[in-house]
Amino acid sequence: MRVLVARMDNLGDVLLAGPAVRAVAARADEVALLCGPRGRAAADLLPGVDRVLEWCAPWIDPDPGPVDPAEIARLTRMVRGFDRALIFTSFHQSPLPLALVLRLAGVGWIGGISEDYPGSLLDLRLRLDGPGRGDIPETERMLALAAEAGFPSPDGTRLRVREPLPDVSRLTGTPPGERGHVVVHPGTSVPARAWPAERCAEAVRLLAAAGHRVVVTGHREEKDMTARVAGDVGVDLGGRTSLAELAAVLAGARVAVVANTGPAHLAAAVDTPVVSLFAPTVPAARWAPYGVPTVLLGNQNAPCKDTRARVCPVPGHPCLSSVTGRHVVTAVQHLMEVAPR
Repeated sequence: MRVLVARMDNLGDVLLAGPAVRAVAARADEVALLCGPRGRAAADLLPGVDRVLEWCAPWIDPDPGPVDPAEIARLTRMVRGFDRALIFTSFHQSPLPLALVLRLAGVGWIGGISEDYPGSLLDLRLRLDGPGRGDIPETERMLALAAEAGFPSPDGTRLRVREPLPDVSRLTGTPPGERGHVVVHPGTSVPARAWPAERCAEAVRLLAAAGHRVVVTGHREEKDMTARVAGDVGVDLGGRTSLAELAAVLAGARVAVVANTGPAHLAAAVDTPVVSLFAPTVPAARWAPYGVPTVLLGNQNAPCKDTRARVCPVPGHPCLSSVTGRHVVTAVQHLMEVAPR
C-alpha cells in the first residue's frame, strides 16, 4: 500500500504532523509526504517518510502566486500512483482543492477533515470543527484523521525527528549527549508573533547574569537581530545552523525560549521544555508546544485574540511587549526545577 500524506504549509505545521505520519508509516509499504517549500526542511527530518514531494499550494501559502495550469498539471503527474491519500489541514483550511487534483490523478481513496460538503472528492470526511467542538491541538487533529482512516498510532503522540542528529558541541560548548545551555530564539515567521528584540536582549543579559550559558539562534536572514540579542554575553549562532543542526542545538538545551514559530515545535520534537512567548492571534490550545513541559507567557486575552493577524493590529504589541526579561528568567528556572534534564 502506497500512501500519500499532505501537509502543505509551514515548518512547524509539518513537525506537528509527525505522529500521524508515523502512524501511517507503521501500516503502509511506502509513505510520501507532500509539502510546500516552507515546510520542506522539516519534512526531511520526519521519521517514517520515505520520500518528500514539494509543491507550493496557492490555496495554502500565505504569499501565493497566481494559479498556473501548468503547475496544476505538474502536481497531478507528481501524485499519480498512490493507493490512498490523507490530507492534513488546520481548521481554517480546506482539503478539497487538493482532493480534486488527487482525484484527477487517479488516487482511489482520499481522507480529509472538512466541514464543507465534499461530494465525491473525499471517501472519508471527518468533521472536527464547528460550534461547540472546542480547540483541538494540531497533532491530535491529524492523529484523529489517521486513526479514522485505519492508521492508529503505534507509538504515542510525541513529536520526533530523525536521529542521530549532528554533533554541534563545537558551536554550543555543551558536550554531546548532555544538556547544558539555554536557547533564546528571537525570530518568527510573521511579525505579529514576535517578542520584541529588546526584550529578548534583556532576557539574554539576565539569564547570563543568573549563571546560564545562553545560545541565540536564528535564520541567516536574522543575523543582525541575533547579534544584537546575543550582545557580548550570549553565543550567537544566527545563520550558522541547518535545521538538523538547530534541532541538535535545541536537543542540548535545558530550556528553549521561543515564540509561536517553527523552532518551538522543533524543541518539542527533541523533548526540550519551552518558555513560549505566545501571541494570541491563534489559539494556544491548538498551536502551543506539544507534549513537553511549557510555560506560556503573553496576554492570551489581548485584543488581537483569534485574528490570525500577520502584523500586530494593536499599537505597541501589548500582548507580548508586556512580558519582561525577568518573567522569562523566572519561567526558565521553573522549568529547570519541574523538568530537570
